[in-house]
Amino acid sequence: MPEIFRDEDIEAASGKGADDENFPVGSFLIAPPLRPHVKAYYDFARGADDIGDDPDLLAEEKVRRLKAYRAVLHGEGEGLSKPSALRASLLEAGVPLERGSDLLVAFEQDCRKDRYASLDELLGYCRYSANPVGQFLLDLHGEDRALFGASDALCTSLQILNHLQDLKEDFREIGRSYLPADWLAEEDAVVEDVTASKASPGLRRVIDRLLEVCSELNQQAEELVSGLKSRRLAAESAVILKLAKRLRVKLAEADPIAGRVALSKADFLKAGAAGFVQGVILPRRAA
Repeated sequence: MPEIFRDEDIEAASGKGADDENFPVGSFLIAPPLRPHVKAYYDFARGADDIGDDPDLLAEEKVRRLKAYRAVLHGEGEGLSKPSALRASLLEAGVPLERGSDLLVAFEQDCRKDRYASLDELLGYCRYSANPVGQFLLDLHGEDRALFGASDALCTSLQILNHLQDLKEDFREIGRSYLPADWLAEEDAVVEDVTASKASPGLRRVIDRLLEVCSELNQQAEELVSGLKSRRLAAESAVILKLAKRLRVKLAEADPIAGRVALSKADFLKAGAAGFVQGVILPRRAA
């Protein structure tokens, strides 16, 4: 397969970078020998996401590039550095290639679909856009796949919280909305309400309903930390869960339509300290 585009061109075109992420895939808590694998995965996901959100590409071209990513990842093509690097990494670590290609299902869906009829549709999207990340980390650390459910809950919560942060930007910049259409109708709201200076009462109710979903998902994710064998990964998971809970509270207290709601440095420091204690120091069921 000839090189039809360069990975390095993608981030520049989309304007995105690692600083746009609330919950980085890797941190200093990940064991040093595993960090190159985490970086390869992150670079692949970032590159594919940037293709899907590139405002200068037609949907057909986005899909074509994402299919090229998939082909290289599965050894059916060549010439793209990020999927090539991830393929080598996953094969070396013994992690299924699907942990990468499952992400592409969501990115291709973003090229074709910009509305979600129900919560079930949104959760189906998160199955591919977010959940493979946690599954990758569990596989990389050799953890029990029985923890996939708790991991999926955390990853889905993070994805929905990110959508709520970016309601206005997603609609204005790429015409996309992840708000369940049936809930909007039930609450006498419309997608276009996100362009206002503040949330309408109906839109606020939809936001609060999604935040309640995130609260339930965060509760389901609690067993992840105590069930992990790796204390480093337990600490990482504890930190991310605490950040998810904090962001949920901030989104409940503030209006994401009036201004972007974000975590502060103090939030990260507090979550980091508490997560380290919970994951590394306190006893766990699967120590």
